Amino acid sequence: MALEQIFTNASIVLPDEIVKGSVLVRDGEIADISTGALHSGEDFEGDYLIPGLVELHTDHLETHYSPRPGLRWMKMAAIQAHDAQIVTSGITTVFDCLRMGSAEGDDGFATGEMRAMADALAEAERENRLRADHRIHLRCEVSTDNVLDQFDAFRDDPKVGLVSLMDHAPGQRQFQTMDQYILYYKIKRGLSDEAFAIYVEKQLALSERNSARHRIALADICAARGIPIASHDDATAAHVTESIDLGVKLAEFPTSLEAADLSHEAGLSVLMGAPNVVRGGSHSGNIAARDLAERGVLDVLSSDYVPFSLIHAPFLLADAIEGFGLERAIALVSDNPARTVGLDDRGRIAIGRRADLVRVERPSGVPIVRSVWRNGRRVA
Repeated sequence: MALEQIFTNASIVLPDEIVKGSVLVRDGEIADISTGALHSGEDFEGDYLIPGLVELHTDHLETHYSPRPGLRWMKMAAIQAHDAQIVTSGITTVFDCLRMGSAEGDDGFATGEMRAMADALAEAERENRLRADHRIHLRCEVSTDNVLDQFDAFRDDPKVGLVSLMDHAPGQRQFQTMDQYILYYKIKRGLSDEAFAIYVEKQLALSERNSARHRIALADICAARGIPIASHDDATAAHVTESIDLGVKLAEFPTSLEAADLSHEAGLSVLMGAPNVVRGGSHSGNIAARDLAERGVLDVLSSDYVPFSLIHAPFLLADAIEGFGLERAIALVSDNPARTVGLDDRGRIAIGRRADLVRVERPSGVPIVRSVWRNGRRVA
């Protein structure tokens, strides 16, 4: 016997419009969408019904696992705490970032730690501990000596759905000037001038030795396995050209308008941080996501380091940009990211799609997530 649910009297955010109506869910899929209220079903009282959010880049699992420098929390407890915060932010599909590559003094994880975390995620899924659909995004620090060795532990892992290629060496990409690099790596770590100078010299040497060859090697592996590739912090036309040549699908956090424009024109999905939208600008002094939205070159938002920002930011964009529309803003956190990584079964409210759905009330200001369903099952 088919399991049916009806959500009625809802403001349904469809790909191109918002309608007052009802949605029928049958066996975990959207079976019908109709206008007008019905006499049966769950009454949304006019609240929004939106697709479950799709998060491509969050470092938040790391903060639960390592809440203080050098401290490690129990993996399963960290995973469950992370999962709870993800789902109550309206996120039903999440790509958990696991860091590949570590160098002396960079607070990275030891070889084997991220593989153990992935194994714990798989165990949590087997034991039905997870409310969101968790997948893996490998953040590959291409300048490090050991990035390929750490990546090799995931070579045959079917949960890997995205790989990003990043280089945080000073003087380029995210750290084009030294001001923010000094804040991140000198002041926060309490390094002396001499120690910081040695650290900078070492990072530059690593980048020169490794970055180009590791980008190519990782891109070749991903192409063979059909894994989407993301660039990271592209700043120049040359960076964008390199990304296109490597087969990149997603341009994460471009740091200049030129790089964002060229990436979008080339058909790459341009991703920016939802915290950037909420704060009104980049915490590291780079370009503002809102400016890219106004230029029509913003495709995807990511919560990055604040999960709830992913549900908050679309409403702010719809408020701030005339003619942008909430339906277009919601696509930045649902349909667009899903399509970018080939998940065509979710991301929009449409017949035949997964019933990954979120009830949102927004009388004013910060939206309120009232309920969340994944595959038609209520998870929050």
